[in-house]
Amino acid sequence: MTTDSVPKPAAFQLDPTQLQRDYGSPRIVFGLIMTGVSILFMVLALIPLGLVLYYVTIEGGSKLSWDLFVALPPPPLVEGGGFGNALVGTIIMVAIGAAISVPVGVMAAIYLAEFGTGKIADWVRFANKVLSGVPSIIVGVFAYAVLVVTFRTYSAWAGGFAMAILMLPTIIASTDEALKLVPQEVRQASVGIGANDYQTVLRVVLPAAVPAIVTGVTLAVARAAGETAPLIFTALFTQFWPNWSNWLLEPTASLSVMVYNFAIVPFENQQEMAFAGSFVLVFFVLLTSVAARLATARRVY
Repeated sequence: MTTDSVPKPAAFQLDPTQLQRDYGSPRIVFGLIMTGVSILFMVLALIPLGLVLYYVTIEGGSKLSWDLFVALPPPPLVEGGGFGNALVGTIIMVAIGAAISVPVGVMAAIYLAEFGTGKIADWVRFANKVLSGVPSIIVGVFAYAVLVVTFRTYSAWAGGFAMAILMLPTIIASTDEALKLVPQEVRQASVGIGANDYQTVLRVVLPAAVPAIVTGVTLAVARAAGETAPLIFTALFTQFWPNWSNWLLEPTASLSVMVYNFAIVPFENQQEMAFAGSFVLVFFVLLTSVAARLATARRVY
């Protein structure tokens, strides 16, 4: 006798019509209503983003030209010009901030994820969350007191230091989570073939978490590049190119401060420059966010 010929108990005999969803059921109706409400609020949340992108693209995208990236900001009532010095200054200060925050943040996250135990690690994570919620203007005041007052000058160093503080919490948190995502079996396999803890972390765990770490660094850079208040307190602004003989210890232009300065003046040419700078900043953040998503998709563990 085959298995198919054995009659099944009544409890296991299902009528196909019983598997159809009863859309009149209160539970099904409630689920459909809540799904519709969720979709509605998702659309409402995306509307401001769409309006910002549309407005900035219309007002600033039409002003894009090659001169915009290589020329100096124009004086009032003078057509033309650009924000080349502000673009260079932003790149310089973001690079300084990344050079400080990435090594410190990654090493702190390695300690938290791999070696930190007990209340010390918990307090460090708590402090990192508090730092991530500190207003950026407070970070600017702190950097002003530490560097600007000490060296008696606004500078790219001070701006980069402020950016590093803003980038640090994102890098620590994202790297900490990325290291936790690496399966424990990978660590055990590394130890099983004779590697010590430090070799396991540096040669096995850390390379496996690189895509997610890159995501955190990219998002941190995008956040810092768009900040204005800390740079007003630290780097200030200048209408000129950096003086390469002393470029780290003098006021430095940045895109965000340029947008702020030109957006509040009554001169139409400078207002147009502010919209063009806003367009560049917004789409820089958009591109870095897309790059972060692509980096996250490349998981090697």
